[in-house]
Parts: sequence; C-alpha cells; structure tokens
Amino acid sequence: MTALQLDPVLVTRARELAARAARPVVDLARTHTTVSVERAVLRLAGLTGTDPVTGDGAATDRVPWVNRVVDAVRDQVGLEAGVALPVWHALASGAAPSLQALAERVGAGTARFTVPTGADAERARAAARAAVAAGLARIDANRARREELVATHGDPPRRPWIYLIVATGDIHEDIPQARAAARAGADVIAVIRSTGQSLLDYVPEGATRTGYAGTYATQENFRLMRAALDEVSAELGRYVRLTNYASGLCMPEIAVLAGLERLDMMLNDAMYGILFRDINPRRTFVDQRFSRMVHARAGIIINTGEDNYLTTADAVDEAHTVTVSQLLNETLAKEAGLPDWQLGLGHAFEIDPDRKESFRLELAHAMLARSLFPDAPLKWMPPTKHMTGDVFRGYLLDGFFNLAGALTGQGILLVGMMTEAVVTPWLSDRDLALRNVRYVLDAAGGLTEDFAPPPGGFIDRRADTVLREAVGLLEKIADHPEGLIQAIADGTFGITRRPADGGKGLDGVVALAPDAYNPALELLEQETARA
Repeated sequence: MTALQLDPVLVTRARELAARAARPVVDLARTHTTVSVERAVLRLAGLTGTDPVTGDGAATDRVPWVNRVVDAVRDQVGLEAGVALPVWHALASGAAPSLQALAERVGAGTARFTVPTGADAERARAAARAAVAAGLARIDANRARREELVATHGDPPRRPWIYLIVATGDIHEDIPQARAAARAGADVIAVIRSTGQSLLDYVPEGATRTGYAGTYATQENFRLMRAALDEVSAELGRYVRLTNYASGLCMPEIAVLAGLERLDMMLNDAMYGILFRDINPRRTFVDQRFSRMVHARAGIIINTGEDNYLTTADAVDEAHTVTVSQLLNETLAKEAGLPDWQLGLGHAFEIDPDRKESFRLELAHAMLARSLFPDAPLKWMPPTKHMTGDVFRGYLLDGFFNLAGALTGQGILLVGMMTEAVVTPWLSDRDLALRNVRYVLDAAGGLTEDFAPPPGGFIDRRADTVLREAVGLLEKIADHPEGLIQAIADGTFGITRRPADGGKGLDGVVALAPDAYNPALELLEQETARA
C-alpha cells in the first residue's frame, strides 16, 4: 500500500503535543501505586490461591491470598512504601517459612507487618527482588517458547490476521469452539470476559463455568485455552494466538497472569475503563503503566479501545478524537517500553452507511491511521452501531468493512457478524462471517499494492482535515496543567465526562513515599532502559 503523504511538520507537531499532554499521566504513574500493582508483585513472586472457600464455593466467592496480604499490609503500615519491604521483612524475620505460609497466617489474623529500615530493608529488598525475578524469568521463558512455536508452525500466510471472539461463559465449552474457529480460519482467538469482571477488585481463581455473556479471566482459564490452541496450532501448521483483557480494576494482575501463561495479545487501554466502566482515571492510568511494562517484557501485543468512542460519538464529527487517542496511547505505550510491533492501536468502521461517500470516508480514516503508524499492527473493528435486524444489509456492511481492511493494510481484523450488537450471534453467523472474510481477503487482499489515492483527492484531503483537527485538540490538551486527565473530565473522548476524582477504585491509589520499593518495577525499568 502507498501511504498517504501526510504533512511531516504536522505529524511531528502531533507527536510532540501528545508527549506534552501525556506527561502529567506519566508523572502520576511514577509517583503512585495501587492495590492491584502491589498484588501483581506478589503474583510475580509466586503467591496463588484463595483463602478457605466461603459461600457456595464458586470462583467469585473466594478472596485471593494476594488481596488478603495487600489489605493486611495496608491496614497495618500503609502501602506508601509498597508491599515488598514489609512482606519480605516478615519472611526474613521468621514470621513464616514461605510466602504462601505467610498468607495463611494473614488469613488466621496472626501476621504482623512493619516497614524495615537500614540493613533490614536491604535484606528485604534483595529477597523480594530474587522472588520477583523468578516470576519474570518464567515470563521470559514463555516469550522464548512463543518464538520457537512461531518458527516451528509459522505465522498466518497473510495479513491482516483474522481475530474472532469466543466466549460462552464456560471455559470447557469455549475450548472446542475456539478450536473449531481456528480450523475455520481464525488466526487470533479472543476470550471476552464475563460481564462486570472489570469492576471486580480481585481476580477469580480456577477454571470457571458460570460467566455471563463472557468467560471469567483467570490464570487457570488462560492455561487451559493456551494449551488447547497449542494443540490446534500443531494440527493446522500455523501459530494461533490467544487474546484476553488486561483492563479494569485488576489490569496489572491480569497482565502478569497473561505473561505467566503465554497469552499473545491483551486488550489494554485505561481510556476504555475510564469512559465505559467508570473506573477512576488516576487508578487506571497508574495500573496501565505497570501492565504495559509487563506486556513489553512478555512480548504481548496490546490492543487499544479507540473504536469504542465511535459507538457513542459521531464517527465523522469526532474522527479526530480517535487519532488523538491513538497518538496518546502510542506515547504512553512507548514510555512503558512497548515497541511499534506491539502497538495494536484501535479504530473502527462506524460511519453511518446512509451517509453519502461513507465508504470513501472510512477509507480515509483507515489510511490516516495506517500512514501515521506504519509499523504498528493496527486493530480494525467492524460495524456495530449501525447494524440492524436486516441480516442481508449487515452481511454487506461486513463485506465492505473487510474490503476496507484489505485495501488499507490493517494488521488485525476483528470478524464482524451480521447481527452484531443486535442479538448474540449464532454459530452459523460466525461461520458465514468467516466465509465473508476469507472470500474478501482471497479475492482482494493483493489490491493493497495497487490502491494509491491521488494527492489532493477526496481521501487525501479528508485525512489531512482529520489530522489538523487532531493537532488542534492536542494543543488544547497539552496547554492544560493536567493534560489528558482534564481532557477526559471535559468529555473529549466518546462524549463521556469522567472527573479525576470520580469513578470506582480511587481508594486503591496510594502516593509513594521516598523509601518506596517495588522490585517488579525496578527489574522492568532496567529492561526498558536497555531496549
């Protein structure tokens, strides 16, 4: 594909403004921690399991040990110094023979924590660093294993990769459906989470069968699905990737679990949780930086959620807000150590199909994203907002979406279904949707080599307009002392206002003391500095 000849001065200006607008968020994340970041440290150090079962024994009735320990440390000494120093000081002092045993003493109410100083603090730091390094070594081994399997089985023979959602609520039902989807042509299987999991301030444990409109994201569910897709990858002779969601109140922990179980992509965007789940902005931006550093280490491609803005805002009038968010997400991701190949920046095919020139506008927006981020595996989302019960119209819209993806060289193509956002699609809808994608990509995939909109033409002019509008908005955001945080409060994205001190999870944010210590951040930042 011939990229659009965007004004290089304008592009440089856009990135400079995005960096300025994002700086307050980076400063916030560097000077604060959250309960979920601290729980992620314990998960990297190997703490798993839950306290004794309560209720009927379902996964959502059990409180993980990581929650119990972090809550106990917070109650006794606060989290301003982090969880690592008091926990490993307790272990070094003989309070328990292992991290697991210490957690059980927390559950029994007999564990006592203090923040060490001097030689005791140095001893606790060294022990915590060694424990967390073991978890990161497992993540490193999984990244190497992925590279081995890709070398053995091969990648899909063409781009974009076909991305399909499978989620019944029952992991044991998801697995045969995921295998069938891979055999039918899917390159990426996404297991969407159970409704409301993003608002749980803990990660359920074990294999689950009771999700609603999705399946709970748990470490065991990750392990089971990855193993199943490894089997089908060997059968098909191409590596099938697995996606889940590192968002919501447990973003850092789920990122760690994804690394520990070799997931390949993760939905990871603080903006989605802020705008559409009313999670506190400060909480989720702190969580996002840590989770993205884990993803960078694990070789996981992140997917961002700009497509969601266009479900609440007009896709033409607010197109520039998608570009602004992509530029901000790029800035925040690279600060956390993610290179271009791991940036699955989002955008969507959501212009009203009754609007004149709608397809040309869609092409302009898609080509703008592709030209701004030439080395990123962009994630292109199908039409949902303007889907109706007319399955023939829906099938045609999905065909146009697939064609736009082929023409503009998108990296990841989420399969659209005829009744998307109207009813829960049937399995037959999924089969027809995969046939639609395969037909278009086989018939028109090579057209990307020939598709070159002329300079000064409709597509070129529209892309330039959106980019200039994006720069104008970035100037306003960058000039405000709180930058992006204030822009969100003003309703800039998705016409949804979220104040900095509102939403869920603010009580889990803690300002760090000068002597704070997080061994995971120390090791991850060392890796980022070397990159």
